[in-house]
Amino acid sequence: MRSKGAKVSIALVSLVLGIMLAIQFKTTASINNNTPARIEEVAQKLDSVTQERDALAEEVISLREKLNNVRKNDQAMADLQEELQKANMAAGLTPLEGAGIILTINDIPRNLQPDEDPNNLLVHDTDLQTLVNDLKASGAEAISINDQRITAMSEIRCASTLILVNTRRVGPPFVIKAIGNPDMLESGMTIKGGWLNIMKQWGYQIHMQKSEKVQIPAYTGTIRFEYSSLPTVEEEKAE
Repeated sequence: MRSKGAKVSIALVSLVLGIMLAIQFKTTASINNNTPARIEEVAQKLDSVTQERDALAEEVISLREKLNNVRKNDQAMADLQEELQKANMAAGLTPLEGAGIILTINDIPRNLQPDEDPNNLLVHDTDLQTLVNDLKASGAEAISINDQRITAMSEIRCASTLILVNTRRVGPPFVIKAIGNPDMLESGMTIKGGWLNIMKQWGYQIHMQKSEKVQIPAYTGTIRFEYSSLPTVEEEKAE
């Protein structure tokens, strides 16, 4: 009986082992059969990721180039804005503030002598024009007369008992403001033989002071060019 039971047990164990070996064999075969497909799938995914990486790298390069172009354009625009601002300052189209002098001039305060011409006691347009020229020669960067900005196209001329500056009538006292080196401006205006000294000797009321904060307004008149125009590209090439 024992021998028969042992044989049955051995048979059962052998059956179980056989089943387990069969299952393992099938599993191993299945794994071996799926390995090439799995490798191919992984390879395809790797290739796809590589392509995406390359595309992103190219996009990064393109974006960097665009960013550099934007920076260059911004710098070019900033340079143009700076040049435009300088041109507006030179043309008198921008209000300015800085160190300089304030010169106040009034008519001669005395009674007329018999048969004397009253014009001899008045400040004339030629006086103001000469003083403006002297200020420019002394290094003035901006000038105004009674808050009328002096530009390259400004006119200073007589209009009866008043004076026209930029087509605006101004009268005494005439306040001339100039921005520049205060010492240089003062020295240039008080030079011996200068027009300001001559006017002072004749008796005109003159007061000059240096200031660290001279404010000069912008030119507010119209700028017209009726007979002038910019040359064409062909004309420039011809020259």
